[in-house]
Amino acid sequence: MNAAIRAATLISRAAGVEVYGVERGYKGLVEGAFVPLGATDVQGILRDGGTILGSARCKEFHERAVRDRARAQLSERGIEGLVVIGGNGSLTGALALGDPAEAGPRAPHVVGIPASIDNDIGLTGLSIGVDTAVNTIVEAVDKIADTATAHDRTFIVEVMGRDCGYLAMTSAIACGADLALFPEANRTEPEVVDAIVDAVAAVRSRSRRNRRVIVIKAEGVHVGVDRLKAAVDVRLRERLGADDLGSIETRVTVLGHVVRGGRPSAFDRLLGSRLANVATRALLAGKTHKMAAWMPPMELPEEVGARSTADPYCWLVDLAAALAETDSLLHGHSPLARWRAGVFDDIEDALQL
Repeated sequence: MNAAIRAATLISRAAGVEVYGVERGYKGLVEGAFVPLGATDVQGILRDGGTILGSARCKEFHERAVRDRARAQLSERGIEGLVVIGGNGSLTGALALGDPAEAGPRAPHVVGIPASIDNDIGLTGLSIGVDTAVNTIVEAVDKIADTATAHDRTFIVEVMGRDCGYLAMTSAIACGADLALFPEANRTEPEVVDAIVDAVAAVRSRSRRNRRVIVIKAEGVHVGVDRLKAAVDVRLRERLGADDLGSIETRVTVLGHVVRGGRPSAFDRLLGSRLANVATRALLAGKTHKMAAWMPPMELPEEVGARSTADPYCWLVDLAAALAETDSLLHGHSPLARWRAGVFDDIEDALQL
């Protein structure tokens, strides 16, 4: 996000536009927490994770009266346009803030930039933060795999991904994991347990030298890791017998918020910069209710999106359409969600051979 803040600031200042950052998201917007931003303020921030402006939840922003106060803060300072960097909640707030039916002709112009490590924003191939999160998971799992290989252990590694299993899916491929568990598969608890036991049995039947098993589990798979480990151990005892079970050890690692931190990858720095370039230029051109997107995963109707003239790999998509696709993606109705789940069914079948 810092890379996006930096690019938006530099492009706006180069166009002769005064730039303010809003601290603590919508909470800071309502409270008038504005800070002027110049070139020296953003010079080296793209190296740092998170955001120099901070972030905070603001459930009150669902109320029109609160949004009215936010618009009053913008109007008081003569601020006509807002670049909103964030996930589903932030972008939904941007759409409401700039709604002319609610705010009238003085509604601020809004353009969104998708930032979510879960990669659960519709109509964009990637969101800011995803690449860094995947790299963090891969590095951690590579280290865990060394221990797993040395001791023939089965590791269940839980990663973030409450409603979207993209991180689990992608990192499982990059790590060469034996199984990925993600919410889109809609497996019951017994099916989750059986999938792990099947993976262990398949690996142990294929090789006598390397019997380690790596399972990547998204946190959105609603079986607690301790409960899951206990159930897997019981089923392994039933499946493989007491003699073989003595050589099998199951371990659990929860990466948790480790996945959210760290220095951003080179790709994430470029992605944030490029999306901000497109979003800021669109705002300066008078556009509103748009979101900058990175290579949308499908052909878009003309009224939904169009390739940006500022970057050959970025598109401007309709913000409302992006949020509608996000809802479809999170509820498993999106063709993309079904495709992801189907691909992993095929991969899992191949791994069992």
